[in-house]
Amino acid sequence: MEVLVTGANGLLGRHLVAALRSRGDKVRALVLPAEDAAWLEQRRVTIHRGDVRAPETLVEPVRGADIVFHLAGMMGVWCPISHYHAVNVTGTENVCRAALAAKVNRLVHVSSWTVYGMTKGFPLREEHPLAPFPEPYALTKTRGEQAVWRFIKEERLPAAIIRPDTFFGPGDRVHFGRMADRVAAGKGIIVGSGRNVLPFVYVTDVAQGLLLAAERDRAVGQAYNIASDHPLTQGEIWEAIAEDVGARAPSIHVPYHALYAAAVVIERAADLVRARRQPIITRLGARLFGTDNRHAIDKACRELGYAPRVPVREGLRLAAEWHNRQRARPTDGGQTPLREAA
Repeated sequence: MEVLVTGANGLLGRHLVAALRSRGDKVRALVLPAEDAAWLEQRRVTIHRGDVRAPETLVEPVRGADIVFHLAGMMGVWCPISHYHAVNVTGTENVCRAALAAKVNRLVHVSSWTVYGMTKGFPLREEHPLAPFPEPYALTKTRGEQAVWRFIKEERLPAAIIRPDTFFGPGDRVHFGRMADRVAAGKGIIVGSGRNVLPFVYVTDVAQGLLLAAERDRAVGQAYNIASDHPLTQGEIWEAIAEDVGARAPSIHVPYHALYAAAVVIERAADLVRARRQPIITRLGARLFGTDNRHAIDKACRELGYAPRVPVREGLRLAAEWHNRQRARPTDGGQTPLREAA
């Protein structure tokens, strides 16, 4: 099977590539012109230099591919929404057009749970209306998914959409990594009571969902939540990370509404001075850690045969083992937020 992966050098991309190579697929990766592709080259992945924002660079990578996994996206970067739109919306449209022109058998698009919005407090199913929180990542991931739907309905693009929870695992410097660093530095805080569920899922479970969406005929024209069947609360996750990195668990509780109000002020100040670094507190971060977010997976289980294999608690242990090793040696060029924009 000839497979193209965009965003192959990110956290999810590397785990997906490993799964594809282990079953014998021929894998191609779309990699930014200046990006370090050594990890991929070591695994005999064919490298195509290009950018989802430049449609002319997509023609050759897509030609002859049976399946395209579109993982590339911008996240965790403090910049104008126009930058996010260029990658998450226009870039997605470019990938869809290229896949359509090349007549691929399947496009699997990675969306996000944030398209639903936050603070719902009950398990959301795929038919729930999309109502993203008004910030660049969530808004543009929603618009990018809507673009895929247009191609499915108007151009008959054979695509499936995956809406994963926040994925983490070995190699994660963005989600787990930042939390572990804060705990190790004694700077972790609990937002609110800590009893709210955080939508975390182990990265290989997301890779499993992607592979199933590429294989099952009934996945075409469908969206699927990919999440854990036993999510943990915010407090449980902080305690687990602390235990696994050998630090004291956070004990300071900060009221959610107070933290959110502070984030509003800090974000406005950052905009006024045109800051290039993400503020230490953001509205999105306050919402993510301070509200209860759950997503039902019965559709994916029933139609795809999806079955979570790594409980969140075990996944945290595995991520911590990797993180602890990295703290003891120089960086190996792992993924950064911009890696996902390949």
